[in-house]
Amino acid sequence: MRAMSERPPENVTQLLLDWSKGDERALSELMDLVYAELRGLAERYLRRERPDGVLQATALVHDAYIRLIDQRRVQWQNRAHFFGVAAQMMRRILVDHARSRDAQKRGGGRQRFSLSDVVAATGEPEVDLVELDQALTKLTAIDEQQARIVELRFFSGLTIEETAAALGISPATVKREWRTAKAWLHRELNPDSDADA
Repeated sequence: MRAMSERPPENVTQLLLDWSKGDERALSELMDLVYAELRGLAERYLRRERPDGVLQATALVHDAYIRLIDQRRVQWQNRAHFFGVAAQMMRRILVDHARSRDAQKRGGGRQRFSLSDVVAATGEPEVDLVELDQALTKLTAIDEQQARIVELRFFSGLTIEETAAALGISPATVKREWRTAKAWLHRELNPDSDADA
């Protein structure tokens, strides 16, 4: 997986700070720097979607961009923080899209996504996006840090080190909490599975 170090992080961080202070030019420059990475992130999400998915990467990035514009009051910390927020927005857009499509089909044909690393924990090749969102909402109530780690690792594609930097914790803590969160997700998403599995 591509690390987020292709662009100098200090440039992105400075543009985020300038944007937070009201510099509209900084937002334009920021988007020029990160658009390709946001599009790549969107494409990774959408590759997990069923082939008949209607949402396109450009539309997902555009929707996320519109939501990001409204985030002036966020105290941006760094590049990883920005991509974490962007990933959270993309998650919400995808979940909203899945729910809307489910409602149109009266509950049928939910989107299912492959979870790569989470697959190892859940034992399932695909997981329903709405079910995953509900599970993450429950996990947030139990352990917000673990839910945030799942969000950053799965939805942002951040590495262990980038996740640690974004959350201000050690890589060892991220690894430990990631393993625990995956085990919890396995139980939550597979309630009928054998407890020893």
